Amino acid sequence: MAGTVNGARAAISSRSLPAARWWRGESFVARWSSLIAGRLVCLVMVLTVVFATVELLPGGGATAVLGRDATPAQIAAFRTVRGLDHPLPQRFWNWLSGLFAGDLGTSLRGASINDMLAAKVPNTMLLGGTALIVTAVVSIVVGGWWFLRPRGAARLLGPGTTAAVAVPEFVIATLLVFVFALALDWLPAVTVTDDSGRPAGLTALILPVAALAIPQCAWNIRATRAALDDVAALPHVHAAVLDGFTPTHILRRHVLPVAAPTIAASLATSAGTLLGGALVVEAVFNYPGVGSVLAGAVADRDAAVVAAVVAVTGVAITVVLIAADLVRAWSIRERV
Repeated sequence: MAGTVNGARAAISSRSLPAARWWRGESFVARWSSLIAGRLVCLVMVLTVVFATVELLPGGGATAVLGRDATPAQIAAFRTVRGLDHPLPQRFWNWLSGLFAGDLGTSLRGASINDMLAAKVPNTMLLGGTALIVTAVVSIVVGGWWFLRPRGAARLLGPGTTAAVAVPEFVIATLLVFVFALALDWLPAVTVTDDSGRPAGLTALILPVAALAIPQCAWNIRATRAALDDVAALPHVHAAVLDGFTPTHILRRHVLPVAAPTIAASLATSAGTLLGGALVVEAVFNYPGVGSVLAGAVADRDAAVVAAVVAVTGVAITVVLIAADLVRAWSIRERV
């Protein structure tokens, strides 16, 4: 018995030795510096594509802001004032330089993009962050229950999670409004805000958070169950079973800690989907978030505002992904 357990620990340690060096001296600094630099390069590439794509949309920013009745002289003057007469690479470089200095620039309508997003980003982060927390808690609890009761839970969770993953957020949002706001009149159909522009109460968050979290909960429940099943096949888990530990104890002490990196990676991937889905759900519930800013920017062909929204959400997603990588590294270190 002891040999089996020691062998399992040795196998885990041998697989983890390269990763464990991340935590030691220069290897740690080099590894994480390279990781962060790679994610930043990826973000800059995405911003380049977004900026160019908005510029290539039919119609121009000057025409979208001034209207179709604007004269050629007015359009030319507007383009000069807003710098639209400069080449696209130059305008993108000027905007990107300001981004690294903390200045997101000015919209085509003359408003500070920093001020525009400062009023909306916290609301979107509140919505997406709450949905991510709900997703994490539900996924681990329900995924663990499915692991402990595979036969009984599979009858409900198998087809249920498959169906929930396949349904888009806006469809779920519409169904939730119809049932809980219109039919039952339990929750508000739209978001009521206070004087500061924030949601007036917690009840205004329930339906938007549910619309975002339901598909991601379904996906992560399946991912959690798969990760737990994979770990359950390892020798140290079989040794714990032979030692007579209860299934709950084995799940909590021997299975879940080893599966944590995989679960964290799945949740980190969901963070981007949640923030992207939040922009759609905000329109359904008239939620005061970044979605309204993005919709107006696309209508105005305002590449700077669209790129600023992508930059802010991209940084948030990058932070979550790096946190998941840290959880993975910490988990490996603990097992060595």
